[in-house]
Amino acid sequence: MKNKTIAILENRAGEQLADLVRKYGGTPFSAPALAEIPDIDPILIGHLVNDWQENVPDIFIFQTGVGVKALFATTDALGITEQFQQILANAKVVVRGPKPTAVLRSYKVRIDLTASEPYTTAEVLALLDVSPISGKHVVVQRYGDTNWELQKALEARGARVTEIATYRWSLPENTQPLVDLMDALDANAIDMVCFTSASQVYNFFAVAERLGRSQALQSGLNRSMVASIGPVCTVALKKFGIKVDVEPNPPKLGPFINAINSRFA
Repeated sequence: MKNKTIAILENRAGEQLADLVRKYGGTPFSAPALAEIPDIDPILIGHLVNDWQENVPDIFIFQTGVGVKALFATTDALGITEQFQQILANAKVVVRGPKPTAVLRSYKVRIDLTASEPYTTAEVLALLDVSPISGKHVVVQRYGDTNWELQKALEARGARVTEIATYRWSLPENTQPLVDLMDALDANAIDMVCFTSASQVYNFFAVAERLGRSQALQSGLNRSMVASIGPVCTVALKKFGIKVDVEPNPPKLGPFINAINSRFA
């Protein structure tokens, strides 16, 4: 990617991604499209843990490292982490990917089932389809938005679902960098745009829609090259008519950068 301008819509790992772009000789163009807003209710968590000591749920599904960390930070503050750990010890623990796995292991939580790559809802459901879940109580740690695909699939299989909100996704307070990126795309000044979540796609087009620039954004992205971190993100891009030039396997940051660099090479 030497001498190429690479647009980065990532927020949390944005600087890490920018450093990798620089390492390969590229120029990063930062335009964060996502903000993570804390959205956890300590009173609700306290009530749930108290109730679960008597009525232990059958299955817990943990989807993100950030969410698991926020959940345990709350139980730590409430002084009920030990009770929560005991509840998890008496239930089946299902994990979507390596990040929630790492946090759970740091709290010495036994993990029963881990989704395989690329760590999407399909892999989680494949784990659960091994045995019937009809009538089971399933607790789902939500990420930025409700995972409606997962929730509807669980309910269709007869499960009773409780969702734990830990954070929510929002537009960044300052959306000017996204407007600047649209201008740069219009001027053909961007070689590749990197999307690392589906929500970045929706937020970018939400800003464009507000400015009456949706069609121009679609055209600009399709004139440039587009990199998607994985299948869920790719589906979102295709909904807006965007072609995807790069998608790594597995969907992780290191392979993502390697795939981008290889595409230019």
